[in-house]
Amino acid sequence: MTAKILVVDDIPANVKLLQARLSAEYYEVITASNGPEALAACEQGGIDLILLDIMMPGMDGFEVCGRLKADPATQHIPVVMVTALDQPSDRVRGLTAGADDFLTKPVNDLQLMSRVKSLVRLKTLTDELRLRAATTRAIGIDELLQGKKVGGAQGKPRLLLIDERPASAERICKMLHSEYQVEVTPDPQTGFFMAVEKDHDCVLVTTSFANFDPLRVCSQLRSLDRTRFLPILLIAEPGEDERVMRALELGVNDFMVRPLDPQELTARLRTQVRRKQYNDALRKSLVQTIEMAVTDGLTGLHNRRYLDNHMTTLFERAVKRKRPLSFLITDIDKFKRINDTHGHDGGDEVLREFALRLRRQVRGADLVCRFGGEEFVVAMPDTDASVAARVAERVRAAVESEPFVLPGGKTISVTTSVGVSSLIAGVDSVADLIKRSDRALYEAKGTGRNRVVQLAA
Repeated sequence: MTAKILVVDDIPANVKLLQARLSAEYYEVITASNGPEALAACEQGGIDLILLDIMMPGMDGFEVCGRLKADPATQHIPVVMVTALDQPSDRVRGLTAGADDFLTKPVNDLQLMSRVKSLVRLKTLTDELRLRAATTRAIGIDELLQGKKVGGAQGKPRLLLIDERPASAERICKMLHSEYQVEVTPDPQTGFFMAVEKDHDCVLVTTSFANFDPLRVCSQLRSLDRTRFLPILLIAEPGEDERVMRALELGVNDFMVRPLDPQELTARLRTQVRRKQYNDALRKSLVQTIEMAVTDGLTGLHNRRYLDNHMTTLFERAVKRKRPLSFLITDIDKFKRINDTHGHDGGDEVLREFALRLRRQVRGADLVCRFGGEEFVVAMPDTDASVAARVAERVRAAVESEPFVLPGGKTISVTTSVGVSSLIAGVDSVADLIKRSDRALYEAKGTGRNRVVQLAA
């Protein structure tokens, strides 16, 4: 996995050392010797990770990080502060400014590459979500890219702590209770199922289990779609460097080593929760946009775009499996008169009720779409001509059976004409099937309306 990494340090020897290490792993490295240069490089775009020194003349690393995280264009870029400062208060200050992690000089090669790979992987995911959401211009995306919460969690964030030592779990809960809701379980497998079945903002896994490898539950969480992007913070014991590095390779987001500093733990969790809410909002926005792209806003049915794509799939499957496939087009009779007499509000209400009645008469496996205007279609897999004709008649009767209620309480009678066709194996294309239904509908409209016509060929 390649990436472009910005190394920011005012000491050339430090820059050259990091540049050599990263280049050996085939990362593209650019450098800056001070804060303004770093900000200018980020404004050019394309940066995947920033390794940022704190102690620089003029604008220090804390200020640089704060500015990057305040800018919607750069706030999603992971920042790792590389510093000789090793006090918890320094880490808390950096995390508060928005840093994703710290590396202490002299930098351990294993720690450096594990952290870089982990954060680059996360950045790649965020970039993909941002690109899709920005491309589709989803509702709310502008607010999202400005760093505002969109559909964020209500109340305190929910954490899950997996720790088999009661005294340890109690201490951690006391550190976090003012800002988080914390659920605790001593059993890793129970914790796994709790993470899968409930909504949490982060999972904390301790390493101090007598007879269980804590990385196994981390791996299990990363293997499921439901929990693949759920943040995991590992709480390790001193001297467990190799286990921590392995955890980062497995996809664990962050770690702390005991003894825990309450302020640092809280700050690190804030970072994880904030990132999760940001990516969740991007995913939600993307899903909503996709739904909007294939859904008719008035009736809630699929639209013509969805039909054009999915009908090909249904057709190919029917041909391959040698199964029947039928198609009907239905049109509301004299709909223009309804609009002219009762206005577009009345017409819209008729369309909504018509769609509801239509959907009630077909199976869940049938594809119901608004074809355009007052025309609707139903694609019926595994349905032969005789059954399709009965379904069409059932639809016609359901529309005629009861008056439609308009806004204000007035009622009107509505009827529909239906054209039906069924797949002729080895002869038909998708276009042939639809055109034959359309001709049948035209015949039904031309021979008196409120009737079903089926064309075999």
